[in-house]
Amino acid sequence: MDKGLRQEQEHLDSILETITEQISKLEGETDQHRKEVVNIRKNFWDEVKVNTDSFDDYLETIISLRQQAQELSVSQSSHKQASKRLSTLQRMQEIPYFGRIDFTEEGTSEVERFYIGVSTLTDASGENFLIYDWRAPISSVYYDYPPGPAEYDTPGGVVGGVLDRKWQYIIRDGVIESMFDTSITIGDEILQHVLGKGTDKHLHSIVSSIQQEQNQIIRYDKGRLLIVQGAAGSGKTSAALQRIAYLLYKYREWLKADQIILFSPNAMFNSYVSRVLPELGEENMQQVTFQEYLSHRLGDSFQLEDTYGQLEYVLTAKDEPSYQTRTANIRFKASLRYFEIIKAYRQSLESSGMIFKGMKFRGKPIVTAKQITERFYSSNSSLRFYNRLEKLTEWLNERIDETEKVELTKPWVQEEIELLSKDDYQKAYTYLQKKHGYTEESFDDYERESKLLSRMLVRKKLKPLRESIKMLRFIDMKGIYKQLFANPLQINMWIDGNRPKKWEDICLLTVKMLDEGKLFYEDATPFLLLKELIQGFQTNVSIKHVLVDEAQDYSPFQFEFLKRLFPSARMTVLGDFNQAIFAHASEMADFHTLKGLYGADETHTINLTRSYRSTKPIVDFTRGLVSGGEQITAFERDGVVPVLTQVSNRDELHHCITSKIAELKGRQYNTIAVICKSAAESSIAYDALRGIDEMKLVKSGSIEYEQGVVIIPAYLAKGIEFDAVIIYDASVEVYGNESLRRLFYTACTRAMHHLQLYSIGKPSSFLLNAATGSFIQN
Repeated sequence: MDKGLRQEQEHLDSILETITEQISKLEGETDQHRKEVVNIRKNFWDEVKVNTDSFDDYLETIISLRQQAQELSVSQSSHKQASKRLSTLQRMQEIPYFGRIDFTEEGTSEVERFYIGVSTLTDASGENFLIYDWRAPISSVYYDYPPGPAEYDTPGGVVGGVLDRKWQYIIRDGVIESMFDTSITIGDEILQHVLGKGTDKHLHSIVSSIQQEQNQIIRYDKGRLLIVQGAAGSGKTSAALQRIAYLLYKYREWLKADQIILFSPNAMFNSYVSRVLPELGEENMQQVTFQEYLSHRLGDSFQLEDTYGQLEYVLTAKDEPSYQTRTANIRFKASLRYFEIIKAYRQSLESSGMIFKGMKFRGKPIVTAKQITERFYSSNSSLRFYNRLEKLTEWLNERIDETEKVELTKPWVQEEIELLSKDDYQKAYTYLQKKHGYTEESFDDYERESKLLSRMLVRKKLKPLRESIKMLRFIDMKGIYKQLFANPLQINMWIDGNRPKKWEDICLLTVKMLDEGKLFYEDATPFLLLKELIQGFQTNVSIKHVLVDEAQDYSPFQFEFLKRLFPSARMTVLGDFNQAIFAHASEMADFHTLKGLYGADETHTINLTRSYRSTKPIVDFTRGLVSGGEQITAFERDGVVPVLTQVSNRDELHHCITSKIAELKGRQYNTIAVICKSAAESSIAYDALRGIDEMKLVKSGSIEYEQGVVIIPAYLAKGIEFDAVIIYDASVEVYGNESLRRLFYTACTRAMHHLQLYSIGKPSSFLLNAATGSFIQN
């Protein structure tokens, strides 16, 4: 061991000793705080003097309760903070730091050493920093500059100076295995080490290998909207998750994890990325799919098609008579033009067109739909739409009050009272006592008792109607949305220019689905928007930051909706239009459309063109599959050239795949994916390959990302990477349509180390675009 490495090892040993001491101290504190919490909970009521005889006694009781609750809260908070710090220190025992910069601040001659790690570490006094958190201002120098002039932002202003040297470390089990003095942003040695490893079932943090362009994403915090357009494998998702950790660190006084929400492509992806923030000592943000949100809002009213159901139809139903109509429907209802139509239609409802449901009680009308409509449009038209609805609900509640008075005298009420069992009677008494303070004396008089029970019974029966009025269920939302399509010529009232292609057929198709109680995926967001515009938007102002991954799969319509849903939030969107596989992709050919969402001044775009996921031979092959692929650059990581094997039939295909998987397992690959075009093809492949040990079929409802051998549709593999990928059938018969080019590209770019393609018969013409020599055909 040379002198420099020995000195660095001695420094590391000293750091590890400090960490061990702090862990020992925190273990004692954590245990003490835990005991305090348990003790307070156990003896909570023993410490509270409950006395309500007088107002002063009552006040003293309240104060005592608050004191005990506050003491419990402080102890719980102390325990939580100590446990969190203990967990961080235990992780730091494995790798205390991964980098170091030697920096001379402007105006001084002293060279300072700054060690960079996943968290801050100070000495016993708490005044001297031994390790700086990778999110600290000074740490940006490590990611952004080669040796030479450098600067970094601090709350007090910009600090300039000279970066003299930059070191990178590979540490394992308390030993420095390697250290590099590098003159580039992050040394290739570190990236080779990180990227050359096999995958597991979770994505991990990349703080030791963040690149300069990724660091821009992480630390950007100026405008309302950050757009990240990045090639497959460029680290978009990883950078976005580190961005969340950075924001939670920088704004820790006012930003919490539950104020950040990530819209991810599917539930399996949520599982895949679930470890990144905890690795960095932060709590996970809220994670949801847009489909889950739609199901939450509309699932009780409709049989709702999901996003993958729509895509599966587009991929497999080309021979169906209504296919052209359906794809035209998808494209139009994803557009900003349709968004404007919905708004114009809602505006027209100010003067006519609202549809209501009548209200009945015990089979008899209280008020008819016609009466509600007349009342709504006869009210003061100068009132705002929402105020008119409020007036209408007041009027409907008055009708319920009148009904209550009438029903009290009806024979059915006495009949039900007489049928009350002893238990029911006791429950009724208890209810009235609690709700209205009635006493036993109130029940001594038969006539008075009968009146009390009658009122309680009738009110209970009318409660669902009152609840329905409160929730505005008397508005026939399905009927109002259906009305848009009832007469194809009506659209001329709300549209500028020509009607959409196949509009008459679209109208017939939409009405048919609504009559069946179903809602296409492309209708779900427009329906919800119209509902919100009529009933009032259910905005969420507590969310401060929204991240949208695989943003190219969202329509302009959906982005406008998200903007309204989270009015107080900043937004980060991440996507790659070479992976835009949905039928509505043509409505947002790039992210330029989004620049109008918050305005050009509030929008910033970062392009990532370097791909890190795959080996150089795989990137050289895949970039030839898509238009503009020449702009994608590969990280210099060696590997085997992709192979295309042509077979004559399915039996031969399945034999080859079985042999290939056995070979790949022998190479110790943890994750091997057989990627198919659709769920239908995946099911065929799974049935044929059942003999392979521990092979799993991934479906749209799968919750957890699995290791081992999986068979998966290409659209579910988005955002995930595998050690080895096998393209099940890359033939012209399967991938013959130009619309499938991006899906094919998406499937191939999932491979990190090995890519094998099979073709039953003639291969897809997409392969003709691949660079000569970028794959081997046999």
